[in-house]
Amino acid sequence: METIAERVVCPDLSSAQRKFLRGQAHALQPVVWVGKEGVSDPVLVEVDRALEDHELIKIKFNDHKDDKAALVEEIVRVTGCGLAGMIGHVVILYRPRFDPGKRIIQLP
Repeated sequence: METIAERVVCPDLSSAQRKFLRGQAHALQPVVWVGKEGVSDPVLVEVDRALEDHELIKIKFNDHKDDKAALVEEIVRVTGCGLAGMIGHVVILYRPRFDPGKRIIQLP
């Protein structure tokens, strides 16, 4: 799959910004689950779509828990998002919308 990150790239997140985003994500439910197939093209498309719609999402790993770090790196690289946190088998990802006027989350 070609890199989605060519369209939008998340700036490097500071520790304060990651902490802020983790607080914002506390009440969120996972919108994407990684199952038996791992990080396939359909999963990457859904992550991209969810980031475009919500900016801040949670992903839950039901399978491939031992390979989670490598899979998260691949998701971040392909989608151009930033890793806000990893708690257990749940990953919090952030990517601002391309149009600054339509952004939902304003980082500190």
